[in-house]
Amino acid sequence: MSRGNYHRESNEQSLGDAIQQFIKTMGLRPKMIEAEIIANWEEIVGNMIAKHTLDLSLNKQKLTLRFDNASLKHEMSYAKTKLIENINNRFGKQIINEVVIL
Repeated sequence: MSRGNYHRESNEQSLGDAIQQFIKTMGLRPKMIEAEIIANWEEIVGNMIAKHTLDLSLNKQKLTLRFDNASLKHEMSYAKTKLIENINNRFGKQIINEVVIL
């Protein structure tokens, strides 16, 4: 039995491409981005803000934040534009276009 050269057929795709297609088809990209923001929140906003963040969620380019400190809520309401810019720069594209602070 001879072992011929293995070759890909034209309808095959790489594993990476298949995973990306699966993520897109299943609509998982927004949740993956949200998870990445959560995982890197302290790096994005710093330790003090991160430790006072109770919750964050991302839905249709709207980042919703909840803090345990009233003065921090007030301060962050003035920093929304900078926060949007920092997160979008981190991802290299527009991920967030609005921040809501509860």
